[in-house]
Order: sequence, then C-alpha cells, then structure tokens
Amino acid sequence: MTNNERSAPPFRAEHIGSLLRPPELIRAHHDFAAGKLSPEDFRSLQDNCIREVVKLQEDAGLKSITDGEFRRGSYFSHFIEALEGMEAKPALFSFRDATGKEFEFGAPHVAGKLQRKRGISTGEFEFLRGVTRQTPKITMPSPSTMHFYRGRMGVAAAAYPDEDALFEDLVQIYREELAELVKIGAQYIQFVEVPLAMLCDPNIRKAVQGRGEDPDRLGRKYIEMLNAVLRNRPAGLIVGLHLCRGNYKARWLAEGGYGAIADQLFGGVDVDAFFLEYDTPRAGDFAPLRSLNSSTIAVLGLISSKTPEMEPMDLLKRRVAEASQFVPMERLAISPQCGFATSVGSKPMTRDDQIRKLELIVNAAREIWT
Repeated sequence: MTNNERSAPPFRAEHIGSLLRPPELIRAHHDFAAGKLSPEDFRSLQDNCIREVVKLQEDAGLKSITDGEFRRGSYFSHFIEALEGMEAKPALFSFRDATGKEFEFGAPHVAGKLQRKRGISTGEFEFLRGVTRQTPKITMPSPSTMHFYRGRMGVAAAAYPDEDALFEDLVQIYREELAELVKIGAQYIQFVEVPLAMLCDPNIRKAVQGRGEDPDRLGRKYIEMLNAVLRNRPAGLIVGLHLCRGNYKARWLAEGGYGAIADQLFGGVDVDAFFLEYDTPRAGDFAPLRSLNSSTIAVLGLISSKTPEMEPMDLLKRRVAEASQFVPMERLAISPQCGFATSVGSKPMTRDDQIRKLELIVNAAREIWT
C-alpha cells in the first residue's frame, strides 16, 4: 500500500478520548464528591495526571491528544455540572455483560429550563492546549444524549411542554460552546453519539416504540439537531462523530449493524469523520459504509478497549482491506472501538495493556498505509 500519511485530523492512528484514570485520581474523584478534598487540591491532582497521560499518548506516537477525560466523572457529567436545569436520574435502558446480567446507570434529566452557566469544555481545552505538542482533541456527548436515555420521562413538562423547544435550546447551547471553543483555538472536536447507534438495535427500537415514540422519527430529529449545531461552523474546524453502543466496564447497551440507519446517518450527518465500533460481530459488517459521503473519513474501531488481549497485526490488515471494498484506503483510519474509561472506576485492563493497545494502533497504521 502506498504511503498516505495525513497531515490533519483525523490521523491514520486515532483514539476515541477517555483513558484509564490512575488509582490516585479515582480516589480523588471519590474524595472530592465526599467533601474530603478541596477544589484546588482536586484540580492540581487532575492537572498533574493530565500532563502524564498526554506524555503517554505522545510517547505512543499518537498525533491527536486528549486529556483522557480525567476531569469528568463520566463522558457527559460535565454537561450536567455546567447546565442550569440538568441533573441525573436512572436511565430507561441497562448495560449488560457477556453473561446477560444487566446494570443500571444514571442519565441526563431535564428538570428545568436549560441554560449554560459557564463553559462546558473550554477549561479542559485551555489546559490541554498548553501541555501538548500535538493536536488537542476535545470530546463531548452528542445533543441526543441529553434526551434519549429517559425520553419524554426525562423532560419536565413544566419547563418544556413541547420537546421541540428543548431541542432548540440544546442546539443553541451547543452552538455557544463550539463558538467559544473555536475562539480559544480548538480545531478538532469529536461528538460521542450513543443514541443513534442504539437505534440500530431491533430490541432498542422496540423499547422506544413501547414508550410511545417512533424510532425512525426520533433518529431523524437527532440528526437534524446535530446538523443544526454544526451549520455554518467555522472553516478549519474538524468534526468527528463516534458511534458507540455503550461502554461501561466492558459492558454494552446495544448491538446490531449500522444498516438500519446507514443512509440517513452516513449520508445525512454533516461531519468530517465517523469513528465506528468494529471490534466484535455485534457491529455487523462493513457494507453500510458505502452510504458515506465521498469526502467523509471512516475511522475503524478495530482494537478493543474492553479486553487486554492484543489483536494480531495480520487480522487488522485484513479487516482494513475488507473495509476498503466500500471506502477507498485514503479515506480510512483505525482506532480503538471506544474509549478506555468512559467513567471513573476500575476496568478490566491495566495501564500497560492500554499502552500496548495504543502502540498497536500506531504501528498498525504505519504498516497498513506504507
């Protein structure tokens, strides 16, 4: 294969965003929540841990760098903290593991009129920009995250008797956040989109119908909302969308290929790249990728962030070759299927396992595109 290194993101070797938090940071999150640690001491520890994880990524050879989402309790917790009117309540869905056991989780709940109290990810970006020599990437949950897990039950009728008004407010909040991020120098944003990936699962679609909603209409609304956020975005801002079936301590929320919504999703969402889970048969085959727009990049999540087992290099090369039947090689890249730690807590992987996985991604990209 010809050498085809990318000079701008997404790069051939990517990662999704979250990384394993060191034990002292996990303890600090719990101590801070319990009132045993001051905000100043908590932030100082976060700063030090972020410096270390930035070096870890750079040493592995990555060119897009995140802060590991180390300041967050979960991938969407910073939105709950920064938005007036938002809180957490139990989701209407459950994670499950390989044995079929189910696990509940907390989800965004709209308790009042939404208002952006402060920057949501701006502080994260400002610090990250100052500690990396490479391209800083900011990750954030998609707008649909603020609605899907609880549906209409998750929206106080007194605040939003009409859900369209909620969606309009969410669009405005996201547009304000993006504008501020760009103003301070952000050039690479990645949304984490779980609801649209879940709507590919027949069982999830039935559950949505059971709560009185049309899954196709809901998917269209979420796509419209995301496109409204991104409309007329500044030139030079690169936007990726990570389609995720849920990842909590190696558990998942949904399964099923992308075919159910491929045309409206891959052909209809105005992003520069899709970050796609493809580490297990739950993700289906590569055929839906033929629906991608001709300029969109597909970042193939071929390396599992759920298990420490290393994927064979030959398998990765073979899988990329299979995908190239539907998307040209110059529009492909590779990554883990998800982040390594989407929330605070222990994971079935060590720091050394994580480093080996990141190095595998970089080495595989080098071999595949050379």
